[in-house]
Amino acid sequence: MKARICSICIISLAMGMMALLSTGCSTRDGRIKKNQTAFDALPAEEQANIRAGKVGIGYTPEMVTMALGKPDRVYNRTTANGAVEVWAYRSKAPAFSFGVGVGGGGGSTAVGTGVGVTTGGDQSDDKVRVVFEGGKVSAIESRAK
Repeated sequence: MKARICSICIISLAMGMMALLSTGCSTRDGRIKKNQTAFDALPAEEQANIRAGKVGIGYTPEMVTMALGKPDRVYNRTTANGAVEVWAYRSKAPAFSFGVGVGGGGGSTAVGTGVGVTTGGDQSDDKVRVVFEGGKVSAIESRAK
């Protein structure tokens, strides 16, 4: 019975890891390559910032996407100057959980396992918010470390 439990645990763990790897997060280099012409037209300082995953005031949505990827959520905010668009990026640190259960009764035994992986969260998990006015970054809000 122990051998069966171990093999089930290994299979479940392998399936969980495959699910994590198959989520296919785009890389910064891949996003730059996809927008190579626009990236090459930027000044060297802005190219360096984008390669480092940093954004600055005046950046376009295309530049922000190259640096940070697609936002986790987008919403509008009304200010004294009018409506602005906010791109919110959550912390991407995954949380893992693993469970094994064994039960028996009436001459039979059951074994169950589970693996959970989440990068979910709520608004309090926002790592950075990028505010756009008139199609350009007007503010960058980041959570204190």
